[in-house]
Amino acid sequence: MIKVMDKREVKEGPEKKRDEGILKRSPFDLLFNQIQRKTSSSDKRKPSSVSRFFRGLEANKSKTEEKEENKENEENDGQPDVPKKDANDDASVTENQISILEISSGCEKVKQFMEKFEKKPNINCMNLNNCGLTASDIMELVTLLPFLPELEEFDVSWNDFVGGALKPVTIQLHHIGKLKILKMNNCRLTTDDIEALGESLDYVPNLEELDLSWNGNIGGNLHQLTNKFQRNCKLKVLKLTDCNLTSEDGTFLAKALRVMHTLELLELSMNPGIGSSLENIAQELKNVPCLRGLKLQMCGINQDSMQFLSAAFKNLTELRKLDLSSNKALGGGFQNSSAELSTLKLLQILDIHKCSITEDDMAALTQVVPLLSSLEILNMSSNRKIGGSSLNLFSRLRFLPKLKSVCVSHCALTEESFAALAEALIHLTELEQLDLSWNKCVGGRLTQLLDTLKHTTTMQELKLSSCNLVDKDVAVLASLAQSGHLGKLQKLDLSYNNTISDDGWSSFFQCLNMLTDLAELDFSLQPSSSQECGVWISSLLENVKKMPKLVELGMQRWAFTAAQLGQLESFKKDNKRNIEID
Repeated sequence: MIKVMDKREVKEGPEKKRDEGILKRSPFDLLFNQIQRKTSSSDKRKPSSVSRFFRGLEANKSKTEEKEENKENEENDGQPDVPKKDANDDASVTENQISILEISSGCEKVKQFMEKFEKKPNINCMNLNNCGLTASDIMELVTLLPFLPELEEFDVSWNDFVGGALKPVTIQLHHIGKLKILKMNNCRLTTDDIEALGESLDYVPNLEELDLSWNGNIGGNLHQLTNKFQRNCKLKVLKLTDCNLTSEDGTFLAKALRVMHTLELLELSMNPGIGSSLENIAQELKNVPCLRGLKLQMCGINQDSMQFLSAAFKNLTELRKLDLSSNKALGGGFQNSSAELSTLKLLQILDIHKCSITEDDMAALTQVVPLLSSLEILNMSSNRKIGGSSLNLFSRLRFLPKLKSVCVSHCALTEESFAALAEALIHLTELEQLDLSWNKCVGGRLTQLLDTLKHTTTMQELKLSSCNLVDKDVAVLASLAQSGHLGKLQKLDLSYNNTISDDGWSSFFQCLNMLTDLAELDFSLQPSSSQECGVWISSLLENVKKMPKLVELGMQRWAFTAAQLGQLESFKKDNKRNIEID
């Protein structure tokens, strides 16, 4: 019997040394090894040029090794097979040598190309985001794609010169058929670029994420893409933020949703033109039962379109994030369509800031929001009509124990609604962010939050900008800091509170270093004002020295003497902190 050598035995011989020698000379030895492991896992895959490189190494045995193998076979059965001389052997060796040289040269070019932008080459990801690519860089990139068959993520976002030069790139996409993530946001794509990209979608059947945000010419041309999505579409993420989408684009998108059964995130924010086609989009959302995120910020949603969306909620049982913010015509739209919100049992983020919410809306939301037991983030900021009518909703926030963020800035809260909110927050043990900015009633009443701030161990961000805070309010913060109750706080915004005296600031800054995790602090004055800096500046800087994590310090509109300015400049130089002053 002829003994067939095990692959592991072969690797112990001269071939292993030869392989190591070749790879050692290649600048991409690590990448080659990764490719080899991937390509050897499945014999059914179509061999890439890089995988053929390795097969060439395995097939190209030395004559000495072949003699040793034949000798071993003779000892085993005495009847060795005599290998026939193949006329193509020499040609095969030459071809393998050429392949090795081509791949080694190509990988070296990829490495040099990435190093030009101070990036490390990666076999699975090419990130050229905001690299200032020139036209010549793009043409060079075109020649490199054939050497990246394992590429899964390709990002050329925020590069102006991509616009008008995309077609040569898309032609090469068939070399990277494993591509899963393609990002080209803010690339000034032209109509021809969009058409070329649509034609190339067949080359990347495994595409899971497509981000084309901030490309205005997509508006009116979206059909060039959506018409190319097939029934086996694997897309999970589609981002088209601020693309000048029209009502007609919305209709084309709605039709495409019929084949996007795996879609998990749909982002259409800042496209007010699609508002009139939201009825069509909403009707087709039943085809994307896996949808987890729906972002429709500033999309021209009104009361009617809100009703269409609400009707679709019953089919979106997996939805985790709903962003309807900055739709000013939405006011009044919840009173007849909020009930469907209660079907979103897994909803974690509800963003309805700047939606002109009315008192009737609040009455409806008060019945629904407390039923969203998975809710973690609630943003109702910049709805100035809800000040007095928010009391009942705030009092029921205690039924949402998973809440991590409550944002109600600029809501004209009343003393009663603030008291109800403060009482409910005591029960939110996982609270990480609280934004009460631009609610004047907070001034002089921060003690009502004392129990909340005293018992929370998770608070990371506290915003109290323009709240008419007074000395006793910052005294509360100083006391909490001194007691270690705000040890996790990372961001503190006390800006636009001109009502705090020098003594108030001084007492607060003396305890500042107890906020050990603080990274950002802002106590700037209002834009139209100016105030002389007190003697507290020395205390402030002395404590900031003890806080290595505090890197952002906002203190604009304060007037400094020449000596104080010198003190600040010296501090910035020695401690490498970013201090914003006028």
